[in-house]
Amino acid sequence: MLDILFYIVSAFTLIAALLMVMSPNAVNGAMCMIAAFVGTAALFILLEAYFLAILQVLVYAGAVMVLFLFIIMLLNVEEIEPSNRKSMRSNFLAVLSFIIVSGLMISAFSGEYLPEPELLPVAANPDGSVVSKIPFTTSSKSFGYSLFSKYMLPFQVTGFLLLSGMIGVIVISKKSTEQLEAEALLEKERDAS
Repeated sequence: MLDILFYIVSAFTLIAALLMVMSPNAVNGAMCMIAAFVGTAALFILLEAYFLAILQVLVYAGAVMVLFLFIIMLLNVEEIEPSNRKSMRSNFLAVLSFIIVSGLMISAFSGEYLPEPELLPVAANPDGSVVSKIPFTTSSKSFGYSLFSKYMLPFQVTGFLLLSGMIGVIVISKKSTEQLEAEALLEKERDAS
């Protein structure tokens, strides 16, 4: 039963990702991306990684996608009417890359090419016993301990990158007073005629 459910959820996630790439409308593409994120969270649930599934839904499908949709609507991205030739070429490239990646994944996970890695301890005492401050668990305490001790610097760098991205979007989308005055003058001219 789990195998059938895995194939159904995987197909849903891949179809949503393919539709996201092929969508000419930015808002529809963002909605397909939300569906792909939810499908990924469902795959995490099938792997019994509940904490990662909740993070996937809350952080990516929730906060990040709301930010994307806000930026799309703030920048007033309209549907671009592509020429049929460019549209067909981009759709062909998207489908071709999807087929190539799918073929590579199938060949890589067929079983012949996957070596079994040898599990080694992270650190060991001189006598050979393993040193471990906190045992690995699937609890949020273990994730929190690792995040705020060993991975504190990458966590802070990611926060600063997100902050700089938000500041960049605000700077790009903010119209200058000259542009606002010119638009107001054009509106007055349209109303007068």
